[in-house]
Amino acid sequence: MRIVRPDAETSARMARIRQRDTKIEAVVASVLRDLGLHYRKNVRKLPGSPDFANRSKRWAVFVHGCFWHHHGGCHKATVPKSNRRFWLDKFRDNKRRDARSVRLLRKEGYRVVVIWECQEHRIRDKLAKILEPGGIYS
Repeated sequence: MRIVRPDAETSARMARIRQRDTKIEAVVASVLRDLGLHYRKNVRKLPGSPDFANRSKRWAVFVHGCFWHHHGGCHKATVPKSNRRFWLDKFRDNKRRDARSVRLLRKEGYRVVVIWECQEHRIRDKLAKILEPGGIYS
């Protein structure tokens, strides 16, 4: 497979995309505090390094960007036209890694919630599921 280097404009545009402390993560953090839930951010000792987690209460939250995690059916989950094969492989690998992380956390008894960037209006309802006993949600 031949990898084509992006042009300078594309490279600069991609570099501006934040990986941490995004707007949606700030909203999630605010809702978690409003619900009275205590958390740690980017817990590296857990599979997938969840964006928010409470190890004693056994819950984890992943906040996924629709582009990078390729949210099915979302208008933000586009595939760049140049180097298309590279991007399709990357998105496939990202989705596999995400699914593996959720599976491992659930195996350890964690309740897992996945918040998508485009679901800002559903954050409170999805996060409230953490408070329900015995539930596993995504």
